[in-house]
Amino acid sequence: MEEAFFRTHTYLVEHTNAPVRRYLMDEIDWNDRLIGIKGTRGVGKTTFLLQYAREMFGAHDRSCLYVNMNNFFFQGMGITEFAEDFVNNGGRVLLIDQVFKQPDWSKELRRCYDRFPDLKIVFTGSSVMRLKEENPELNGIVKSYNLRGFSFREYINLQTGNAFRPYTLDEILHDHEHIIKQILPKASPTQHFHDYIHHGFYPFFLEHRNFSENLLKTMNMMTEVDILLIKQIELKYLTKIKKLFYLLAVDGPKAPNISNLADEIQTSRATVMNYIKYLADARLINIIYPVGEEFPKKPAKVMMHNSNLMYAIYPIVTHDQELMETFFVNSLWKDHLVNQANKEHCFMVDGNLKFRVCDAKSEHKIRYAPDTLYARYHTEVGKDNQIPLWLFGFLY
Repeated sequence: MEEAFFRTHTYLVEHTNAPVRRYLMDEIDWNDRLIGIKGTRGVGKTTFLLQYAREMFGAHDRSCLYVNMNNFFFQGMGITEFAEDFVNNGGRVLLIDQVFKQPDWSKELRRCYDRFPDLKIVFTGSSVMRLKEENPELNGIVKSYNLRGFSFREYINLQTGNAFRPYTLDEILHDHEHIIKQILPKASPTQHFHDYIHHGFYPFFLEHRNFSENLLKTMNMMTEVDILLIKQIELKYLTKIKKLFYLLAVDGPKAPNISNLADEIQTSRATVMNYIKYLADARLINIIYPVGEEFPKKPAKVMMHNSNLMYAIYPIVTHDQELMETFFVNSLWKDHLVNQANKEHCFMVDGNLKFRVCDAKSEHKIRYAPDTLYARYHTEVGKDNQIPLWLFGFLY
């Protein structure tokens, strides 16, 4: 039975194209027995699993096996049975892609965990999955991680052949002038920044296909599979969710008018709020709340999850300021809490750092305040509390 799976595994591991070693590879404690890797569609979860297999085991080591739950074989056999066969034949590490395609997947993983103490399972799933909240049987045994799209750092390393390391927010705030001196002689960020903003977040830009068509397909799959299938929503509501996403996108980054949106898609205000939450879970949008508030309170601002998405929706007119704020929020969002501050273009980070995203070309219009940090675009360098915006792309 397993021969066909091993052949596929060997082929995929040998042919996986992973030109960038993802930062997450070093963040994960690979000693854990049950590891969940969540992420939105298109960020490279499959490649990540295969990269791990290649790095740790090579293509021909039969103690590690990659399987995809898309395979119809798993309509007739559950994960536990398959894992038992694998373990009996010397298997130690099972890599399961798209685990949510299997009914009762979380109970199956629990069974494997209890029955095969020497087996490690690494599985991928959608960012929409609430691993611990919705699957109590995995509580306390699963370690969950998020794989995100390329950071600007990963993108620039890929394009220039450098190996720049990530920096913490603290390092960037206190040492940005010194950090920049280490980067600028080796690479020119402004040369690559616009390309990243346009198409650098999703690794599939490396495939020689039409990027925007690919991105549109990915966005549709996010709503059709990730939201509908995982949240168990009836198909007839799909058009409402898609229309809501379109209206939010075309409206630009601002506070949504929930009553108008409810009228537009003919549903209740509460349902609109739930749909907005689902779109955020699917990583199509980011929700920014006022300081101290969270769901189900009304958002202060809804923006696209990353700047690439802004180019995919017609007819969004992309404004520099909106693109740059989207980049800023998306870069910080991995490890930091971003809220709306009281002034326009201002954000509060981690409850105590006030940031303003601004254009370095409009210097004459800005009155710099000592209590504010300025993330400036159209510049490569900074000083004191003025930091070049691109550097926040080095946070992961």
